Amino acid sequence: MEIKGQAAIVTGAASGLGAATARALAAAGARVAVLDVNAEAAAAVAIDINGIAVKCDVTDSAGAEAAVKQAAADHGAARILINCAGIGPAKRIVGRDGPMPLADYERVIRINLIGTFNMMRLAAAAMQPLEPLTDGERGVIVSTASVAAYEGQIGQAAYASSKGGVAALTLPAAREFAQFGIRVLAIAPGIFSTPMLKALPQEAQDSLGASVPFPKRLGEPREFAALAMHCIRNSYLNGEVIRLDGALRMAPR
Repeated sequence: MEIKGQAAIVTGAASGLGAATARALAAAGARVAVLDVNAEAAAAVAIDINGIAVKCDVTDSAGAEAAVKQAAADHGAARILINCAGIGPAKRIVGRDGPMPLADYERVIRINLIGTFNMMRLAAAAMQPLEPLTDGERGVIVSTASVAAYEGQIGQAAYASSKGGVAALTLPAAREFAQFGIRVLAIAPGIFSTPMLKALPQEAQDSLGASVPFPKRLGEPREFAALAMHCIRNSYLNGEVIRLDGALRMAPR
């Protein structure tokens, strides 16, 4: 799909991978809606890229539907959805204080998996009636999985299972939406330099980067954004979860 002139929605776009992708889309000529629960940070990104900011909790059915409609009212129906909203708290299934509170597990699943599904269903419903482009395509959806979907570490049970769900969702969604010319993909990033990781001591960041086979460093959000852009542009990519990890395979801890 040619990106220039298309309306795009990016969730979790106030920082990290989402912000980098929103910036890349805007630089390519897309009209970008910056969706995030942090309205102030979303507004800052939107101003910077001449987009619009929409406060959105991806786990809320009515709120997300209103956000998609607001984006469409300003930019037209989106042909591009990038799902980056997510959280990654670490907690053992059974720790020193006993079993993980079920509410903690439910929160991760709701944001990372149900939130992704929620935005996917709403965006796809809005894409289906659109006129097809010259190649028959109507839209592209790119979600964020993780290498933890394949090699979840100790303490990542909730996160890994949520991202495993995102990975498993990709192919059946692509198959269902194929009749409408809507492609569905996911990116599974490894260890990236996001605000959460930047909060760690430099020594810890360097150690994590050194664990990557090559290049021996943390991934940069711009590299995630570059792959997302390629996913949009390459019309033969569909139904795939693409690892972006420098050949990293996570150890148990």
